[in-house]
Amino acid sequence: MGKIVVFGAGGRAGRAAVAEARQRGHQVTAVVREPGKHGSLTGDEVRVVAGDVTDTASVAQAAEGHDAAISAVYDAATEPGAFFTGAARALLHGLPRAGVGRLLVVGLASVLKNASGTVLMDTPGYPQEYRSFYLAHAAGADVLRTATNGLDWLIVSPAGDFDHDGVRTGRYRTNTADADSRISYPDFAVALLDEIDTPKHDRTHLGVEAC
Repeated sequence: MGKIVVFGAGGRAGRAAVAEARQRGHQVTAVVREPGKHGSLTGDEVRVVAGDVTDTASVAQAAEGHDAAISAVYDAATEPGAFFTGAARALLHGLPRAGVGRLLVVGLASVLKNASGTVLMDTPGYPQEYRSFYLAHAAGADVLRTATNGLDWLIVSPAGDFDHDGVRTGRYRTNTADADSRISYPDFAVALLDEIDTPKHDRTHLGVEAC
């Protein structure tokens, strides 16, 4: 099977991606800032390493020899706009340097368009107190859209939000943005790994939900 590097492996989406990749027989490198805090990630076919997703050299070093990458990163200690654009640039340049051609990014439904073509964060009644965070995600996506080096990227997000207590059913469907839509972390990871094992979408933002 393939080798997958997961940046942000310590978060809920990252952990779910590591678990799904292991279940499918992939070798996984789990990249976190402080490996000592994530001993539970270590196991058969999983290697935990320190890395900085906003640093091109660090990304290239962690990704060397892998077939695909997943980015499920967030750093609450860094200004969101600087973090998401910095991470996107480092991934955009570091992954091809390491020979990695496929990138899956965990995105945000708030910047996904609904069936009417309106970005979810701009729909009536949508919470605006985190708008700067939504815009930071959008800025990171805009960086990826500038890619001219052949990196095959895809942003995947819940069509609405996560079902934080949901279990793995192995089923999901794609959808445009829908604030009432939900998907569990394990089923979200199924969607991510499906797009690595049998890619069907690229250079777009894909929404997924439970079915």
